[in-house]
Amino acid sequence: MRIYAVFVYLFLYAPLAVIALFSFSAGRSASDFHGFSLQWYATAAGNRLVIEALLNSLLVAFVSSAIATLFGTAAALMLPRVKPAFRMVFDALTYVAIMVPGIVIGISTLIALATTFNFLNPLIAGDAPGAPPLGFGFGSLICAHSLFAMALVIVIVKARLSGMDRSLVEASMDLYADPWGTFRQVTLPQLMPAVIAGFLLSFTFSLDDYVIASFVAGSRVTLPIYVFASIRRGVTPEINAIGTTVMVFSLAMLVVAQVLLRRQARKPAAA
Repeated sequence: MRIYAVFVYLFLYAPLAVIALFSFSAGRSASDFHGFSLQWYATAAGNRLVIEALLNSLLVAFVSSAIATLFGTAAALMLPRVKPAFRMVFDALTYVAIMVPGIVIGISTLIALATTFNFLNPLIAGDAPGAPPLGFGFGSLICAHSLFAMALVIVIVKARLSGMDRSLVEASMDLYADPWGTFRQVTLPQLMPAVIAGFLLSFTFSLDDYVIASFVAGSRVTLPIYVFASIRRGVTPEINAIGTTVMVFSLAMLVVAQVLLRRQARKPAAA
């Protein structure tokens, strides 16, 4: 089993290591290593299109993660207070949203938004003739990423809620704290590691997503879309440098999220 595990991890991570290695090549080919150099990182940092795509990705990732964290946390807090039948249906829909392939989410979101725009644009044109029509762009990207990431946040926050010490909430109520005070001073501090972890995972998903973004981005170009369009003309060390930077950033975010989740998992045992 150990040998099998070693081969599995090599299969998963060896290509990433190769990309990282060749991003430091001084040559112009992505498959030949000609000395160590950081020139392609400087080239990527000076590329206006790369910086613009990166800023678009960061904007969409931050806003969609914030929305997903807010509504996902609220949904997770609501579930224990509803009827078991409704909770079971909601749980099933949440896990389905995670398991459905990204291409299905992209196509369904595209159809839903296109239908909505076709319905609303004539109404907007009639009420406000000078108003710009609704279309695909930042708004559609944020909506699509928020809906998927919300399911991730719900699952993470629900797991923390199930292991939370309810006696502290009951003690707060016994001491005549109002519901908002109990939530702010007792519930939220216990949930905060899970909330932050959900935000970081949502941010990472949105930053790295290509499949869903390619359907609903419209004229906006995110970093994954830029990279995919660039490799059609051939993979260069600049693309390796961009991929390595995004990979390191995403891994750092995932490590932080994992550390937070491990800390919150150890708290009940320590108590």
